[in-house]
Amino acid sequence: MFISRVPLNAARFSARQLMASPYRMHAAVESAFPPGSVRESDEGRILWRLDVLAQDHSVWLYVVSPEAPDFSHIIEQAGWPTRMEWESRDYSPLLSRIGIGQQWQFRLRANPVRKAKIDKGLRPKADGESVVGKIQGHVTAAQQCDWLVARAAGHGFEILPDDYDEPSVTVSQRHQERFGRDGKTVTLTTAVFDGRLRVTDADLFRQALCHGIGRAKGFGCGLLTVAPIREPQS
Repeated sequence: MFISRVPLNAARFSARQLMASPYRMHAAVESAFPPGSVRESDEGRILWRLDVLAQDHSVWLYVVSPEAPDFSHIIEQAGWPTRMEWESRDYSPLLSRIGIGQQWQFRLRANPVRKAKIDKGLRPKADGESVVGKIQGHVTAAQQCDWLVARAAGHGFEILPDDYDEPSVTVSQRHQERFGRDGKTVTLTTAVFDGRLRVTDADLFRQALCHGIGRAKGFGCGLLTVAPIREPQS
């Protein structure tokens, strides 16, 4: 497995086009791998995420993949061709170090959704069909936080408590994105989660890092990344 990051120049029109359309970005990421490349295997799959950093407003594309990518086309079209290159490194050293009890700070951009259990009549269908069983996005920050906490154990981790014994996670960059796909309008509910976790099952956690969490993985959701916890300086 490989993990890569690509700097994007948000001042360029072509970069803004990519950033505004998960469908276009999906196609650009796929183009980093030649025909016949492994896109999904037992080891992992292609995952990507756009990060907009608050401290300097820089934009980075993060990608995890079974094979090494070539992002030259994205740098040429949407980056800084003469100033900044993309970076890619072997993910195996980090994956092999994962162990039970480790604590990490994390970031995840996900598509927090639920399956409707009842039809409250709020979304009537022309043919009378109910919404029972339909996938609906969670819309409040509390719902989205609960969504992640409820799924943590199944992915080999738990959210650490904060000083008030609440889950140590913040929810930001909450959006309902709409974009065209195959002549239809797709609505995608997304949220970015930042927090601290503890590994409870090393194998499940490695699977989460390499296979992602939740739905819409082809459209920039599901990629979980971790880094050592850094305590704020006094």
